[in-house]
Amino acid sequence: MYNFRTDLASERRDIYQKANKLENEIDGIESSKEEINENIKVETVKITNENGEKAIGKPVGNYITIDVKQLKIAQEEEIEKAAETLSNQLVKVLDTHIDKQGEILVVGLGNMYVTPDSLGPKVINEIEVTRHIINYLPQYVEEGTRMVSAISPGVLGTTGIETVEILKGIVDNINPKLVIVIDALASRSIERISSTIQLSDTGIVPGAGVGNTRSEISEKTLGIPVVAIGIPTVVETAVLVNDCLDLFIAKLQDEAKSNDYLNQLKEEDNYQEIREVLLPKDYNLIVTPKEIDDLIENMSQIVARGINNAV
Repeated sequence: MYNFRTDLASERRDIYQKANKLENEIDGIESSKEEINENIKVETVKITNENGEKAIGKPVGNYITIDVKQLKIAQEEEIEKAAETLSNQLVKVLDTHIDKQGEILVVGLGNMYVTPDSLGPKVINEIEVTRHIINYLPQYVEEGTRMVSAISPGVLGTTGIETVEILKGIVDNINPKLVIVIDALASRSIERISSTIQLSDTGIVPGAGVGNTRSEISEKTLGIPVVAIGIPTVVETAVLVNDCLDLFIAKLQDEAKSNDYLNQLKEEDNYQEIREVLLPKDYNLIVTPKEIDDLIENMSQIVARGINNAV
């Protein structure tokens, strides 16, 4: 299997196609694209069989990628439109797994004190929880309101407990019908940092994108469907260098108009070679933008509103 070092199914598919010089879709994978407006696009990657699963290292299921451009300068209207788009896609996924009254547990993964990893806990602070009100003050709740509970379980380094172990205990005690997990992801493109939302119905493996793999959180481990919402907040230095190299080559191509060597170099994925150069000196850092505080704030609002509207 390739060393993808990205959590995004759409990126993995593109990397596999480029590496194998495939012009057609990969066997076992179906995809489609939809443009919501000039700043928001939705791409769906559906892995249908074992061939697709082996090709990009993701389990059979649906992966929906929502790209939100210019998030750094997004105004309230753009944030609300992105939340609406996420909500619409989330409703479609939920409807295939549970009924309208099925109880949902929302889980925010990550470390509140590390900004690029704080997305999950920040979203949890904005989730409209209803379980306690329905249980103890039902007279104040509209009939038909869905039970929603939420938790941010922390990280292994501060709790000493694998997240999936904590969630198993909660699931066994409160018996939700579905879990929604929110987490920060890693990407293979600087353009996607805090501007892409991946929605999937196959669960999640925390830390996989940065080489710190933890126990998976999925239907296989929890016994109920798990929907994952992830947003890339970091990239490796090798990714940064590779993207910068592409931009540099493009600039030279614009000036020189034609150069066989540069054309060939730009067509190749140089990530692995760059990574091998950086690793021996411990230079392959995990990096994030200087505006990450604002980006996380905007994205947490989008995700929280999207979930609240959907459930």
